[in-house]
Amino acid sequence: SKLAALFEHPLYNIPIPEVTEKDKLFIINPMEKFSLHSSGSDEWVSSSKAETLLPTGKTAYDTYPTWLKFHVGINRFELYPRRDPLLPTLLQDLATQRIISSVQKSGGTQLKLIMTFPNYGQALFKPMKQTREQETPIDFFYFSDFERHNAEIAAFHLDRILDFRRIPPVSGRLVNITKEIRDITTDKKLAKTFFISPAGNVCFYGECSYYCSTEHALCGKPDRLEGSMAALLPDKTLAKRRSWRSPWRRSYHKSKKAEWELNPNYCAQVRETPPYDRGHRLLDLIDMTILDFLMG
Repeated sequence: SKLAALFEHPLYNIPIPEVTEKDKLFIINPMEKFSLHSSGSDEWVSSSKAETLLPTGKTAYDTYPTWLKFHVGINRFELYPRRDPLLPTLLQDLATQRIISSVQKSGGTQLKLIMTFPNYGQALFKPMKQTREQETPIDFFYFSDFERHNAEIAAFHLDRILDFRRIPPVSGRLVNITKEIRDITTDKKLAKTFFISPAGNVCFYGECSYYCSTEHALCGKPDRLEGSMAALLPDKTLAKRRSWRSPWRRSYHKSKKAEWELNPNYCAQVRETPPYDRGHRLLDLIDMTILDFLMG
């Protein structure tokens, strides 16, 4: 394929630094056990009395489910290797594995769901809210736009082509709203938002800051809904990490501008501010900004 030929280019064969234990995000403790929070939460937590999820120290890496192999391979240089034989299997799992639980993800401005599979793997489901051809009117503010599920898919593939490998694997999927969300959800708040539209389609809208109302309901045809399924990263309680807001984040205000829009010396200030004052973190951030622009 053209993609395989592209990956043969010398630029895609530059080795990454040697990965040490301290470079890894998620290190398995063979004595640890894991379970889902009670009360319908979507996160994994550690518990000495929980149902065993991870293999013991005597079990081979090959016996791990695909999602766990993905977690084990994440390091500070990449989420997955350039020629990862695991990737096609993980994408296939995201697109086809049976869904046994669907709950709304907490936080965020728009509706997203956490899907759980029989092998304890989980994915973030972002539903289709408008057609691919539908454009946002030019007079709308950027924060008035819908989140697009196909942008998630495009971001993953573009990230691979640019050789960043910083975006988790994402697959498209058709979900049955009735069987794979409504009938199996333990999320009582989500369950209350299902209804049958005048056209006879199954719809729901959930609870969130924006676009969670009957006027912005997500409807199937009659109950089939397209969306993106993104592999989740390990829970922060199991894989501790830090995060920083982008120095060039938008103001999300109709009239107030951000500092970077007003201060001509802003870039020089950022270059003297931790964690952007050393290493290549600032360059990495610019890389992702370029990806964001190309994706748009």
